[in-house]
Amino acid sequence: MSGHRPGRPPPRGVVLDTDGVLLDSAAFHATAWKAAFDACLAERASGEESWKPFDADADYRRFVDGKSRYDGAEAFLAARGIRLSPGPQDASPGCDTVRAVAACKEREYQNLLREKPVAAFEDAVQALTALRSLGVPCAAVSASRHARPLLAAAGLDRLLTAVVDGADATRLGLPGKPDPALFLCASGLLRIRPADGAVVEDALAGVSAGRDGRFGLVVGVDRTADRSRTAPLREHGAGLVVADLAELVATVWGGVP
Repeated sequence: MSGHRPGRPPPRGVVLDTDGVLLDSAAFHATAWKAAFDACLAERASGEESWKPFDADADYRRFVDGKSRYDGAEAFLAARGIRLSPGPQDASPGCDTVRAVAACKEREYQNLLREKPVAAFEDAVQALTALRSLGVPCAAVSASRHARPLLAAAGLDRLLTAVVDGADATRLGLPGKPDPALFLCASGLLRIRPADGAVVEDALAGVSAGRDGRFGLVVGVDRTADRSRTAPLREHGAGLVVADLAELVATVWGGVP
């Protein structure tokens, strides 16, 4: 949808993506996906394009960022011409089914979490604190089943009114991004209409979901040094793109009261 316009009331609630927006965890996911995909490519790929390793930046953002593990695995493998059966829900890590590849990613991600904790972005703490003081409820959304414990470990859970994560998506049968279902569920928990709320995302699939969910404000977060993500975020539906969440609060709500 559109960006915030002067004279228009600011959003009454905010739905924020978790990985890459609130938590500095996107690199963990990208590294885990690379380990899983490169192992699968080495075993199954054929042809020059298929053998090209997974790019933890470009391929991550294009195929898996913001999506469920299954959807991300299926999208990337299909792009490399690798068609696998879905596999059972409890598939063991491997390369014979989509869920087996997704299980590889989960194993690698868990290993990374044991080595180093995920931290909250400093601007996320500042922004959520400011919005709370302004009486603007916030919800975190994630395709990951790890969102709740990671948000709690980073101390952000106390600043959030609601969380919708991958476990909720499975329980409620909600499709993943770019479908807006997760965001719409979160806005319902905040008791606001989408038109009265904002979605904040760093993933292209996420801003597309916010646009398709008809939220009053769709915000893209571009943390890159050269702002290389700004144009793609706008093209996919962001009406406003900011470098961090403190800039968002200052632009839309006028800063901390």
